[in-house]
Amino acid sequence: MIRATRVLGQHRWKEAAADSVLLDFDDRHRRRLAMTGTRGLEFLLDLEHATALRGGDALVLEDGRLIEVVAAAEPLLEIRAGDPHHLVRLAWHLGNRHLPTQIMAKSLRIRRDHVIEAMVKGLGARVIEIEAPFDPEGGAYAEPSHAHGDHDHDHHGHDHHGHDHTSHDHAHHSHAHHDHDHGHAHDDHVHDEHCGHDHHHGHSHAHDHK
Repeated sequence: MIRATRVLGQHRWKEAAADSVLLDFDDRHRRRLAMTGTRGLEFLLDLEHATALRGGDALVLEDGRLIEVVAAAEPLLEIRAGDPHHLVRLAWHLGNRHLPTQIMAKSLRIRRDHVIEAMVKGLGARVIEIEAPFDPEGGAYAEPSHAHGDHDHDHHGHDHHGHDHTSHDHAHHSHAHHDHDHGHAHDDHVHDEHCGHDHHHGHSHAHDHK
């Protein structure tokens, strides 16, 4: 099986991709993983270090062809505050619980968790269910992420401190939603305009190799 051994930074490559892989947050943090692209190309991701991939990165195959990384939409909670000070306060509470959090201009995004949802609502936040790619901050204890330049980079893994949201060793569809909704009522449900649903209609499959 042909291997992908290098990564080109986000949107810094110009060649046409031979295929693409649709990956959720967990499957974008891997070192060695068998993958099948949305057009059927099979290859082995075989990097020196576990790497935090981002949507728009390209995996470089041994023969020079490129595989585009597409961040899959996931079930998330978007947490909105009344003002910037309120948003900072909410971010502090999430950080205090070591939750992977994506910081937006006027909101925060986390994976769905009914316990945390109830907590932030109790702090006055408005919570909306969305489906969108999840790209959280690396955290103070994470190794530096790769710079996205015009050339190749050695990548270093991130140590994401999560809330029962660890990577799975068993085989699964890499686009599968890791939904932690337990049936509690939510304010409403929207689809993020950047959710990526129109990117690809295929499915990429990921399997761990130790």
